[in-house]
Amino acid sequence: MTSEAVLDAALTLFAQRGYHGTALSQIAERLGIRTPSLYNHMRSKQELLETIVEQTLNHVLADFHAATAGADDPVVLLREATRVYALRHATHRREALIVNRDTTSLPEPALSAMRQLRRDHERAVRSIIARGIECGAFAVGNAALASFAILEMSVSIARWFREDGPRTATQVADEYAEFALRIVRYRP
Repeated sequence: MTSEAVLDAALTLFAQRGYHGTALSQIAERLGIRTPSLYNHMRSKQELLETIVEQTLNHVLADFHAATAGADDPVVLLREATRVYALRHATHRREALIVNRDTTSLPEPALSAMRQLRRDHERAVRSIIARGIECGAFAVGNAALASFAILEMSVSIARWFREDGPRTATQVADEYAEFALRIVRYRP
């Protein structure tokens, strides 16, 4: 038994049942251990949620920075930023479901810290759109509203995407990147 196994079991159950709908005894049962044994690998159910949310949001930001590093063209930046965000929601569905549903269950100051990470990502996407508007590549009137639309459409992927569906995660991510350019009214 490892801390990673406990975290993985929590990920699965939180994604299926929600944070509040999952008892520690259910996590232990899934692992085939007694509930008190969980405390050898974690302090609390709340700590599990905080770890999941923090790791997920840090990975989202790392993906964003890696995808946009070295690029200057707002079209390329928005395409890649959206693509990587959509791909993460297709390939890390459990994490996405938990972060988008259960983050508000975190106590302070963790809740404020996680909200700040989300704001940092949204502002970075908004900044790309604003740059595109300034240079005339994008004709959308409101960069903030466009960034919310792009991010929210990507978040929804975690709810409907299936690995055995008609499109691969990469195909969906590529299509969503093109949708993002339509939202900002990209003018080639």
